[in-house]
Amino acid sequence: MGYEFQVTVDAADPHTQAKWWARALEWEVEPSNEDFIRGLVEAGRAQESDTTVFDGVLVWKVGAAISDPVHPGRPRVLFQLVPEGKTVKNRMHLDIRAGDRREEVARTLEQAGASVLYRDSQGPFEWVTMADPEGNEFCVT
Repeated sequence: MGYEFQVTVDAADPHTQAKWWARALEWEVEPSNEDFIRGLVEAGRAQESDTTVFDGVLVWKVGAAISDPVHPGRPRVLFQLVPEGKTVKNRMHLDIRAGDRREEVARTLEQAGASVLYRDSQGPFEWVTMADPEGNEFCVT
């Protein structure tokens, strides 16, 4: 029996990170259910301070998720609010498989706010290691 899972990424600004990664992966930010959130606040089950407005939409402050609209069975990526910034190398990272378009994808991501950390290879494999706008490393292979 297998388990479902999601990938969770710590973020100082989860909604901005979710929006950036959704654009980078050509995925979608999962929509907020504003009526549900308001109902929980009105019923006293959540506080106004648990919410924020992002791009004109009421959302939970603590996180935002993205998912692949073309392949709905793939794991989602959740960006969760944490108080501390990134200080060391990631122990796990995402790889974007771009194949022959590796350099094109890396340029596009750099123009969108990522930074190139280095380019490397091992045998027949080549990749570009990059950092997203909050400094989380990822590779374009």
